[in-house]
Amino acid sequence: MTDLATYNFGYLDEQTKRMIRRAILKAIAIPGYQVPFASREMPMPYGWGTGGVQVTAAIIGPQDVLKVIDQGADDTTNAVSIRAFFQKVANVAVTTRTQDATIIQTRHRIPEQKLGEGQVLVYQVPIPEPLRFLEPRETETRKMHALEEYGLMHVKLYEDIAHNGRISKTYAYPVKVAGRYVMDPSPTPKFDNPKMHMSDALQLFGAGREKRIYAVPPYTEVVSLDFEDHPFEIQKFDKPCALCGAENVYLDEVVLDDKGGRMYVCSDTDHCEDRREHGHHGAMLATTKEAAE
Repeated sequence: MTDLATYNFGYLDEQTKRMIRRAILKAIAIPGYQVPFASREMPMPYGWGTGGVQVTAAIIGPQDVLKVIDQGADDTTNAVSIRAFFQKVANVAVTTRTQDATIIQTRHRIPEQKLGEGQVLVYQVPIPEPLRFLEPRETETRKMHALEEYGLMHVKLYEDIAHNGRISKTYAYPVKVAGRYVMDPSPTPKFDNPKMHMSDALQLFGAGREKRIYAVPPYTEVVSLDFEDHPFEIQKFDKPCALCGAENVYLDEVVLDDKGGRMYVCSDTDHCEDRREHGHHGAMLATTKEAAE
């Protein structure tokens, strides 16, 4: 007799998977609408991606290839743990290559490489309600969505302009999906918002603690809220990636020492590694290699 625990494929029981799939189908039919679902207890605490894990568990199959990223990186604790979890309970192939994956579960980033048809991007979402910090009562935000009453959100953006001269919100920037529902794209940087627009891939959002699932189907219009005289703008970086020399990508700041030394590198580790493999290099790549040796 083996000492190893046995699990149903994907950990969740089949009835729960069917329940989640029904919620996903409704979310796809009504883009941006938050569909309630009976979130289950998972072998990880709330806030560590239980919603995304349940969505992935409900849609993953034996032939799928899974990639998990945490703020763009494949090697962080959250990404490694969830990848190992699905290897154990589903015995599926895993990868760090964006182009090889059929399902990509992500926390707070969208890969730099353009996603294609047949790929599914599953977001881990902590707070699905974009109006939460403007109107804390769930009964009221439900009504506001039903009546398409989003004036409060525009007032908040206008207050930003009045105080700062610009819209200062840099992440979880609200978007309108298919011209109807205002949606929280999860705490991704607003740099990633344009990637959601007319994407070839299916985008699914799971919030385990809040018990909500919503979706953006392929080729759906996703527009970031703005004003005619203050159009939406993404973050810009003055320097390219220090390792691969990439420009027009989202960069992370890395502190090198206690004397103020720092460098900026691609948040998407797969994109950075792929560029280096193809011969691209940044200003600090040689220095970094020498330090490693």
